[in-house]
Amino acid sequence: MTTATRDQFIEVAGRLFAERGFYGASIAAIAGEMGLTKQALLHHFGSKEKLYGQVLRHLSEDLIVASQVVTADNPDPTRRIEALVLLQYQGQMANVDSARLIMRELLDNEQRAENAGNWYLRPYLEVLVDAALQVEHCRTWHRGRALALIYQLLGAAHYFAVSQPTLKSIFGPELLAITKKTFEGELRCLIRARLQASAAGSP
Repeated sequence: MTTATRDQFIEVAGRLFAERGFYGASIAAIAGEMGLTKQALLHHFGSKEKLYGQVLRHLSEDLIVASQVVTADNPDPTRRIEALVLLQYQGQMANVDSARLIMRELLDNEQRAENAGNWYLRPYLEVLVDAALQVEHCRTWHRGRALALIYQLLGAAHYFAVSQPTLKSIFGPELLAITKKTFEGELRCLIRARLQASAAGSP
């Protein structure tokens, strides 16, 4: 299998896992979307769990590479945090399947969590926690507190990205369009306000 073909298979599988979750996306359905038999797909990837792992690995690696570019372009740690959070927001708005996939992984893995051999999104989260701990007034923080800050900021971006179909149904397309136009500015304000509060010693 060529790298391009493998990447295409992972992209198709990622879309179905995003739409249906790990348990809802069957190997037969994924194989059918790829134009393969179930046996051929298992021959290439071994199992549904391994295919799902490759999808998450691909997503995590893309996020890490993009984060490295942002880090290099933003030497100031405070600006870097803002840029990293906005990077995820903009990426998920451009590719909502990635936002859904992360949400599915957080919600659907309870039965698999105890036996998980790899947490593919952990390296990406570690990059952001490390970035938070480089902010001057955060350098003495415990990593758990830095993770809480990062999770709060990423959560705001992520929740909006996955909520758009529902928000459109609730409020209509016109209001949603205005909300989308203003959300990034509001997210910037949230990031800056939270970092300023931390600098002032607020919990």
